[in-house]
Parts: sequence; structure tokens; C-alpha cells
Amino acid sequence: MNKDAQPKPVPSTPLMRRIIFYAAPQFVAFLLGFVPMWHKSRQYARSLSEARRQLNMERIYNALISAIINVQQGHYEPARQDASVFFTFLRTETDRGNDAALSSAQREWAQQLFVQRDEIITLLAQSNPAAVGRLTDLYGLYREIMNR
Repeated sequence: MNKDAQPKPVPSTPLMRRIIFYAAPQFVAFLLGFVPMWHKSRQYARSLSEARRQLNMERIYNALISAIINVQQGHYEPARQDASVFFTFLRTETDRGNDAALSSAQREWAQQLFVQRDEIITLLAQSNPAAVGRLTDLYGLYREIMNR
């Protein structure tokens, strides 16, 4: 092999230069438009996710409050339905894991609420006045867990 032999540069054609000359600025312009829009899109996605978390927590809270109001007015069947919705929404939120609006400690403490589910639903189905006290106690425990 010859020591003087050096690799020859690839000759560039005028067509290739023209393509690079026109494509490079267009690519840079694309990136200048794409990157800010992508960043703004990510911000909106985070904001939407936070709004959904807050909405889920409000749905849970509203279902419980609605159940308490209905049972205090003697409307046991709507109260039973609202209590069922409360437990369903709470279960859904606790099952979401790290994507949930609840912290891991709150999810663990929320398990105490599920222990009372069947008893409360049964009391409401039987139109038992003791359900008022049970739902009120449930509300107190729920507020205690959410404030942790």
C-alpha cells in the first residue's frame, strides 16, 4: 500500500450544494416554529392533567356531601346511590397509583374507608336512620385523610 495515497474527497455536485443550501434554512425555520409550540403543548398537557386531578377530587367530595344531604332529608335511595358513587370514584382514584390525585399515604389511609362501604350501603338500602351518623363519621374520616 502506498504511503502517499490519501483518501480522495467526495466531489460535491452543484445540485447537492443547492439542495443543502435550500434545505438547511428550511429545517432551521421548521425547528424555530416547532420547538416553542411543542413546549407550550407540554405546558397545556400538564395544566390539563392537574385540572383533571382536581376535578376527580371534587367529584369524590361532592358525591359524599350529596349522600349526607340526602340521608339527612330522609331520601335514602338517592343517598345510597350517592354513597355508591363516592366509593366507586374513590376506588378508581386509589387504583390509579402514582397518577392519582391522592398521595401514597392518602391512598393507604383511604383503605379504611372501604371497610365501611358494605355496612353503609346496607344501612341506606334498609332506610335505617343510623346511616346518618355513619355517613357523618365517614365524612370526618375522609376530611382527616385528605388533610394529611
